[in-house]
Amino acid sequence: MYYRKREVRDMVTAKNPILSGFYPDPSICRVGADYYLVTSSFVYAPGVPIFHSRDLAHWEQIGNILDRPSQLCVENEEISRGIFAPTIRYHEGTFYMITTNVSHGGNFIVTAQDPAGPWSDPYYLGEEAVGIDPSLFFDDDGRCYYCGTRPNPEGVRYNGDWEIWIQELDLGTMKLKGRSMAIWKGAVKGCIWPEGPHIYKINGYYYLMHAEGGTGPEHSITIARSTELFKWFEGCPRNPIFTHRNLGMDYPVIYAGHGDLVDDINGNWYVVMLASRPCKKHSSMGRETFIAKTIWENEWPVIAPGIGHLEDTVDIPLEECRFIDEISENDFITFCEAKLDKRLVGIGKRNESFYSLKENPGVLRLYTNKEQITDLGTSAFLGLRQKGYEFSVKTAVRFIPQSDNETAGLVLFQNNENHLRAEITMEAGRLVFVVTTHIKGTDKKIAVADIMEYGITEKNPLWNICMICKEQEASIWIGTAEKSVKVAEKISLLPYTTEEAGGFVGCTVGMYASSNGSNSDNYADFSYIMLTQ
Repeated sequence: MYYRKREVRDMVTAKNPILSGFYPDPSICRVGADYYLVTSSFVYAPGVPIFHSRDLAHWEQIGNILDRPSQLCVENEEISRGIFAPTIRYHEGTFYMITTNVSHGGNFIVTAQDPAGPWSDPYYLGEEAVGIDPSLFFDDDGRCYYCGTRPNPEGVRYNGDWEIWIQELDLGTMKLKGRSMAIWKGAVKGCIWPEGPHIYKINGYYYLMHAEGGTGPEHSITIARSTELFKWFEGCPRNPIFTHRNLGMDYPVIYAGHGDLVDDINGNWYVVMLASRPCKKHSSMGRETFIAKTIWENEWPVIAPGIGHLEDTVDIPLEECRFIDEISENDFITFCEAKLDKRLVGIGKRNESFYSLKENPGVLRLYTNKEQITDLGTSAFLGLRQKGYEFSVKTAVRFIPQSDNETAGLVLFQNNENHLRAEITMEAGRLVFVVTTHIKGTDKKIAVADIMEYGITEKNPLWNICMICKEQEASIWIGTAEKSVKVAEKISLLPYTTEEAGGFVGCTVGMYASSNGSNSDNYADFSYIMLTQ
């Protein structure tokens, strides 16, 4: 994953987005000179990827916080359900991650001494912790407070009529105690969806930063403050303090909002937030993680001072000379280890009844089980996040289908009703390669190639499948080491975007096998997957 080590002095340049691909709702904390960042994962598993950095510019994924079935109950759910808006915090030797599982159990906390894991099983907060997007705040006296969002308790007057509230959390029992109180309803009159709240104590004030306006074109960051926690907060006169809503849908970065503040050891401040990079006014990666400088004026934060929008690059001063590992955007994954790479995600869970790394060491064996990717729930799919609009994904697979129902190949996945499949299968006794668009729940075969006509004499060849995507169009190839053939081209990828498919996620692309509802004991052996961006 690393491609070179470089010495840096005085300054390092962060390139936005700092996390490319579907990494929304970022939350960050600093422990000494180390930064840790988490993002939403919805129904993908493992859940809540966690990243580490020493300079805010170069990030390494060190694990996934929810990596066991006991922590992540999201099976048989639509891909945009599951885990919403995690917050990571550190207090007296313990890391805390709090989030919402909207599919099961609501708001919960997990803890760890090592951020790379293992993390505890969930402490569910129960029916008292209504709403979504919880955060934790540790005051100077060590007491901990829950901060979250909930529907207007006096009765929801319109869609998005919610409020932000706080209550003390007993760290011994992991239960809320004392009284709860609403402290803010948003900066704009008739505000919709005040969400993603975080509380900080800075220079005697309690600051409440949150998002409002929804996650689309009107998304924004606003802030309020108070000298007491249990008191109605005062809004900043410049609210919203950050948004791209005024820049229009033709701007190269849209939907900016949902921020979390962090300082460095020298007193410089930054905010991480989500935003999207559209292509042809469509967003394939969903919402990504960006960073901006922050200063303080009149005891209020100013994000991207003098600029007012997210920049392509952000210069970050360093306190010392250091060597850093620069990380490639390319993902090349082989299967020589005893466990799956942390970057590979499944739908609902990475189910070991669907795959094996042991039966044929050195390859990933996906079984052609009944489950199929068109249905809600877990299927034999393992993928990587799409990180740009110009990329190629390649895999090599040995697969001999025994019936017309058995398939294996590559899938570009937005959700179960909107995805693109490139699969080896059989039709009337012929070995074929089929490209299928699945849009709004409907299959359409756009290419069928009799691949044995390519002059392949090997009984069980290693098939190379390649998908090349550029500017929201794809071409798909299949072949062997000796020969490759383009089977389809100029396939529109617009149906697999947030704007067309809806939801909160971006695309993943990966390996897939299925018997499409039939009984089967067959399998496909994948040698690698390589995503070049």
